[in-house]
Amino acid sequence: MPGPLTSLKVLDFSTLLPGPYATMMLADMGAEVLRVESPDRMDLTRLTPPHDEGVATAHAYLNRGKQSITLNLKEPEAVETIRSLVADYDVVVEQFRPGVMARFGLGYESLSAINPGLVYCSITGYGQTGPYKDRAGHDINYLALSGVASYSGRADTGPPPLGIQVADVAGGSHHAVMGILAAVTHQRQTGEGQHVDISMTDAAFAMNAMAGAACLAAGEEPAPETGMLNGGAFYDYYQTADGRWLSVGSLEPPFAKQLFTVIGRPELAAKGLNPKPEDQRQLKKALREAIGERTLAEWQAIFDEQDACVEPVLTLREATQHPQIQGRHMVIEVDRGDGRTQKQIGHPLKFSATPCESAFIGKSPGADNERYLNRG
Repeated sequence: MPGPLTSLKVLDFSTLLPGPYATMMLADMGAEVLRVESPDRMDLTRLTPPHDEGVATAHAYLNRGKQSITLNLKEPEAVETIRSLVADYDVVVEQFRPGVMARFGLGYESLSAINPGLVYCSITGYGQTGPYKDRAGHDINYLALSGVASYSGRADTGPPPLGIQVADVAGGSHHAVMGILAAVTHQRQTGEGQHVDISMTDAAFAMNAMAGAACLAAGEEPAPETGMLNGGAFYDYYQTADGRWLSVGSLEPPFAKQLFTVIGRPELAAKGLNPKPEDQRQLKKALREAIGERTLAEWQAIFDEQDACVEPVLTLREATQHPQIQGRHMVIEVDRGDGRTQKQIGHPLKFSATPCESAFIGKSPGADNERYLNRG
């Protein structure tokens, strides 16, 4: 069944993670996405290990459901090819530093003169304006400059290098999709296109959310292990007898009551929302001691019978096999283009008109189903 964005046509100049993840989401929802790749500057995800049958798993995942065209944008013929294509497209996504596309003759002003309804999305680390607009950066830098890293992690070890790219994906990719769809809605109401300027640092800064509100309006500076959600309260991770970990999120009184009853300390539940550091230290000590007496499997069996906001910390492999992940069709079989399939992470948005088993349109981009027009 067609996805909700079947009528949308996207021209994608991005590489690596933020842009390709955003256009993957659009393709998953039915958009027609055509990637423009350079013949002499290969997208590094093509080389990133591991590989499955000669194709990088990251590249196969990020570019499923897309087609590809190879063009050297330094060549006038390639630029003219793009300018002829853009009249028939709704969206352009690019991830170069500010001004690069304009130097190719493919900036927003040039392309919108051809297609006034064009939605042109630029994803960069620091945005199209500001003193850092031409500066290089990565996910860890955006989290650092946005203040997010300063109150994450432990007080004695500092901010953690995260296992996922929060600024790149939650900041760049997801905000790009939101901005694109908002601009497309505006375009279809008015006929006007626009330039959507996505800064991953802006987006990471916005995700400070409640801590940011408290800092700006009340002058409260967050620090590691001082808040209710960053290790300052019993809302935390606790190690089990077999060296695994249990997540405890039992903040609300009914959940706290169940939690502390389970560990044999029901009298502590009343202190759950008490902000006093000494009370929270007492709760954490009691939980460390109790949880450390049983294995993860034993705790899972116990808390399976409780609605207490306590769950095991699963490995990624375990998560892929969890009944909830499986039940939501978050692991899917993607057509490789050669009669076989590859397991991939599914699309997280579910639509009533589209069966969640078929959460995206198209194939994983193996050599058999990419379209290359080698010009320039």
